[in-house]
Amino acid sequence: MQENISSKELMLKKIRKALLEKRDNPYPNLEDTPLYTENTEYPEVLFAEQLTAVSGNFIYCENGIEFIENILQLADRFNWRKIYCWEPELQELLSEYEFPFYKTDKDFDLAEVGITLCEALIARNGSVMVSNQNAAGRRLSIFPHHHIVIARTGQLVMDLKDAFKLIKDKYGNQIPSMISTITGPSRTADIEKTLVLGAHGPKELFVFLIEDFA
Repeated sequence: MQENISSKELMLKKIRKALLEKRDNPYPNLEDTPLYTENTEYPEVLFAEQLTAVSGNFIYCENGIEFIENILQLADRFNWRKIYCWEPELQELLSEYEFPFYKTDKDFDLAEVGITLCEALIARNGSVMVSNQNAAGRRLSIFPHHHIVIARTGQLVMDLKDAFKLIKDKYGNQIPSMISTITGPSRTADIEKTLVLGAHGPKELFVFLIEDFA
């Protein structure tokens, strides 16, 4: 007499049978297999390519003078007036070359540009790792329409795990309460599947990698 078994019971029966049967692992070396193919490019080149691919802007500078020259060009191009910088280290650099900026959050609702440091640049996917531990806090990287990131060459790493190692080495057990990665300008395709940049944050992202930045 044929047993009347529902499709659900049949599925569970197959699962139980599979769990009872011992099989050799079909992928014994999976954990040792590299996740990515070996990269032959310089990290700077790879980061620039990946950042550009997600609509970001990469600018390499040898020193602070080149940085000021480039940011002056951007300020003229976009007609920036409300530029905010809350990091003492960056304030010192901007003040040295008499570049105008706001040190406080006065009229912050009118902010056009936020200039911040970062924790790391991740070459593999062109991402910027930031945290709330820096003086810029949580607001300056997400509220203004334009976000400018300043990074040293020593902060450029290949993968996400390398960026977390920098965080661990820098902060020890006092890990920041907010760590995030930024991959290009904010974007959404929620409305009719049409990609819109700057929907929930900056419309433009500029990453400056400075070689000689004490």
